[in-house]
Amino acid sequence: MNPRLDLLQTYPFEKLRGLVADVKPADKPAISFGIGEPKHPTPQFIKDAMTASLSGLAVYPATAGTSELRETIAGWLERRYGLPKVDAATEVLPVSGSREALFAFAQTVIDASQPDPLVLCPNPFYQIYEGAALLAGARPVFANSDPARNFAPAFDQIGADVWPRVQLLYVCSPGNPTGAVLSLDDWKQLFDLSDRYGFVIASDECYSEIYFDEATPPLGALEAAHRLGRGFERLVMFSSLSKRSNVPGLRSGFVAGDAAILRKFLLYRTYHGAALNPAVQAASVAAWRDESHVRDNRAAYVRKFAEVTPLLAEVLDVALPDAAFYLWADVSRTGLTDTEFAVRLLAEQNVAVLPGSYLARDAHGVNPGRNRVRMALVATPDECLEGARRIVEFCKSLG
Repeated sequence: MNPRLDLLQTYPFEKLRGLVADVKPADKPAISFGIGEPKHPTPQFIKDAMTASLSGLAVYPATAGTSELRETIAGWLERRYGLPKVDAATEVLPVSGSREALFAFAQTVIDASQPDPLVLCPNPFYQIYEGAALLAGARPVFANSDPARNFAPAFDQIGADVWPRVQLLYVCSPGNPTGAVLSLDDWKQLFDLSDRYGFVIASDECYSEIYFDEATPPLGALEAAHRLGRGFERLVMFSSLSKRSNVPGLRSGFVAGDAAILRKFLLYRTYHGAALNPAVQAASVAAWRDESHVRDNRAAYVRKFAEVTPLLAEVLDVALPDAAFYLWADVSRTGLTDTEFAVRLLAEQNVAVLPGSYLARDAHGVNPGRNRVRMALVATPDECLEGARRIVEFCKSLG
C-alpha cells in the first residue's frame, strides 16, 4: 500500500460523526449548518438541458471537453472578470468539480525529487489541499488567518527560509470557512513572491458567485493579474457550478490560466480518466450562459444572512463575511470549546455545526480554528432562521 496514505488526517465530517456518535439529539426537527452542501433547488432549465443530451452517453467524451463548453466558460470569464480574449483552446479546461481538480493539480505540479518540497495552504483550510500535498510527496505548511483583516491569510508570517521550497500555493477566495476575499494588494504580494521564488498559485474560487452586493463581486485571481498588467504565468484558477447553480451532484467545474501548466494538467488528466459526461457538459453550457438564476440564488443568501447574523451576534462573536455562505463564529463567550459547543448544541437543540478546530492545524503556535464554529447557511430561509433562534436559546441557557 502507498505509505503516504498513512499521513492523511481524518476528514472533518468523519471527526464530527465520531464526536457526536453517542449524542442523543433533542426531540426537535434536525437542522444542519454543518456541511456546505447547497440546498436551494436546482434550476429546471439545467435539468432539461441534461436530459435532452442523454444521447451523448453513446460516445466517449474527450478529456479536454467540447469546444462549446470551453468557449462558453471563456466567455463567462471575460464577462465576469473584465478580461481580454481568453483562449478557450489553451487557457480553459473543464473538470469534474473543483475538489477533484484541486487534488489532481498537486500531482501535476509537485516535483518530489527536490529536497523538502512544500505546499503553502491557508489555515483554516479545505482539507483537500493538505491531502493533495502529502500524496504528491510534499509537506504542507500554513499561513494562519488574520482576524484583523477579516480572516485573510497572513502570508507575512511565512519565514524567508520557507519560500524557496514552496512549489505550490493554495489560496481560497472567498475563503472556506472564513469568507475572506483577497484584495488587489494581497494578489500583488503573492504574484511578487511567485515571480521571485517560482511557485505555482492555485486559486480556489468555488464561492466566487455567493456575495452580498451586486455592485462589488469578489475580485478573482485572473482579474487581479489583468488589473496589475501581467499575464497568467504560474497562475491557475478553479471554479465550479456546485454553489453558483445549486448542482453539487453535477460535478462540473473548470480550471483556467497559464496555458503551459494546463497543457501538462491535460496530459495528467488524460491518464487520470476524468472526462466529463457529455450530458453533464451540455447542462454546464446552459448553466454558465445564464446569470438570472445566479442572481436569484445570491438574493436568497442575502436574505438569510440579513436575518440570521444579527440574531447570532446577540450571543456570539460573529459578523457578516466578505462573501461565501458561511458564518465563522467565535464561541468563547459561552465558556465552551468549539467541540463542546457542537456536542451540546446537537444534544439540546438538534442543530449541527462544525467545530473550527477540525478545519485548521496547529501552526505558528496556535490553531486558528480553536473555539470557533463554522455555520453553513445552506438550508431554507425558514430552517436557517429557526436554527439561529435555537442557537440563541441555547447560548442564553448557558448564562
